[in-house]
This record gives sequence, structure tokens and C-alpha cells, in this order.
Amino acid sequence: MPATHYYVVRNTQRFGPYDVAALQHYVNAGNILLQDRAQDANGGAETTVRRALSAHGIKPKIVSHGHLFAQIKAFGWDLLLPRSAFSYKTFVKDKRLLLLSLIGLAPAFLIKFTPSAFVTFYAIALYFSLIWALFFYYVFKTSQVKVRTTVVTFFATQALIFLLVFVFRITDINPLYKLLPSNSFILRLIGYVFGVGVFEESIKALAVYYICSRSDEPQVPQTAVFYGLISGIGFGVFEGVIYQMGVNSQLTYSDSFFMNIARLTSLPFLHAIWAGIAGYFISLGFLFPKSRRSLWLLSIVIPAALHGLYDTLGWSIPGLIICYVGVGLLIVYLQRAKDFQSKLLP
Repeated sequence: MPATHYYVVRNTQRFGPYDVAALQHYVNAGNILLQDRAQDANGGAETTVRRALSAHGIKPKIVSHGHLFAQIKAFGWDLLLPRSAFSYKTFVKDKRLLLLSLIGLAPAFLIKFTPSAFVTFYAIALYFSLIWALFFYYVFKTSQVKVRTTVVTFFATQALIFLLVFVFRITDINPLYKLLPSNSFILRLIGYVFGVGVFEESIKALAVYYICSRSDEPQVPQTAVFYGLISGIGFGVFEGVIYQMGVNSQLTYSDSFFMNIARLTSLPFLHAIWAGIAGYFISLGFLFPKSRRSLWLLSIVIPAALHGLYDTLGWSIPGLIICYVGVGLLIVYLQRAKDFQSKLLP
């Protein structure tokens, strides 16, 4: 048999007890909510006000405060369109408003006001790379990470790839690149691993190597991983812009749309993961110089193998598994950094 008196509980505060008629009255008046908790005054089970009233066959009829437009008018224009929402002071004072505006509206402004297609693509790529950079900073930052070094690493990697590919034409003279169109899976794999993989992973790793070699203190593995991630993001978004301006524009609409999105999101992420793995081993090479040659070799071989396998397999299920393996390796490397270092002690 349903209870006849109930306590009403809202946000840990208890009111009442009320009989069923009083409970119905307060609900109809808007003082008690149907979602509030209703507790049997005699110590029975707890339920909601809605279920308590329903158990007595009561359907509440909440009384509206005037008609629709009268309710809106009662709010007042100052609440609906507060002048402070349009003031410069509010914009610069509230960091949430500033951050939301930058994240949400930046692409629209970039598309509208950038002067050329290349600048637009590059500006949008910078937008996405900033989001990735903030994410990596939140997850992987250490006390050694410096914002200035982070920014320089991002743009230095792009400058290096531009010089090597578009000025010195390294990819045109590298014979391994000629294996990429081959019908043989093995030859394509060789070309992608030892041609594309080694070349691109070496470029990204150079920034981390330079930072570790010039640092005034030994860089812990997680610091080097972070700089590797930033170098990889810089490489990935720059490469993405080149592909968007060239190869992607020749694809069908659906394929072009997919690849443009991938070039701004997943592919820079993969470049970052591979470069992060390189940074891990580069750091260990400086921390344990007696094993530096093998560690620095691993800093290129492992990312290049993952890179080459992915390029060969593409967006197939095996290719996606390779992507996951790269992420898994980086996380496990960091988790077991102390175990790895114990193997390197003299």
C-alpha cells in the first residue's frame, strides 16, 4: 500500500513531511518538482515525487504563469539580450567566452578573410594543429617543456621538409621512391619503409635530436616524446596542405572530402605518434650514451616500419591495426620507461 506522507529530498536537503494532497498542491504550484526524491515518512523506500503521486492515481496539473508571450515578457529584455554580452570588457575578461569564440568561430573567419586557397588551407591546418598541440600539452607536458621551444619545433620541421622536398628535390632523386607505384606488395613495402618512412621520420626526429643535444639538462623521455609529437604534428599538417592543394583535388567529391578531413585530423595524429616514439629513443640515447647508437637506430627504424606498413596497407583493417599498434607502443614505452632504463644501466 502506498505511503500517505512523504518527505521531499532535493540536493541533500529534506522537507516535509507532506500528505498526498499537499504534495499535489505544491507540485501544481511549481514549488516541488516531479523529479525531486520522495521518501516514505514511515521509513519506507525512496522514489520520485512523480511515482509517489502516480501510485495514488494522481496526475499533476502544473499551473502556468500567464500565457506564452506573457512569460517571455516577464523575463525582461535585460536577461534575454544583456548588453554585457556585446561589450569588449566581457569578451576579454571571461576566458571561457574568449576560448569558445576562438575555437568555434576561427575556421569561419579564416575561410572568409584569407586571401588565397593555399593560405586558407594552411590557416585551417594551423587551427587543427593548435587543437592537437593543446591536447598533447595537457596529456604529455613536463616541467621541462617550454612554449617557445614547442613553437619553434613546430615551424622548424615544416621549414626543413619544404627545403628538402621543394628546393633540393630529395624525393625525386631517391631511387626507393620509384618502387611506390609497383604492383608488387614487397617492392611497395620496401619503398614505403626505407624510402618514405626513413626519410620522413628522420626529418621529424632531427628537431628532437637538436633539442636534446643543445639542452642545458638531460631531457626525460616524456619531454622528448612531447617535442616529437609537436614535430610530427607540424610535419603532418604541412604535408596535408600540399596534398589538399594537389592530389586530393583530383579525387572524386566523396574521396576528396574524406581525405581532406583525414589530412587535418588522423594523419597528423599518426605522424605525431611515430615522431613521439622517435623522441622516446632519442632521449634514452642521450641519457645512456654507451647504448646511443642502437637507441638512435631504433628511433628511426621503429617509426619508419610503422609508417611504411601503414602507407602500404592504407585504410584497410590491417592498416588500421598498424595505426593502433603505434599508439599502443608509445603508451607502453612511457609506462615502462623505468624498466627499459634499468636494462641500459652499466
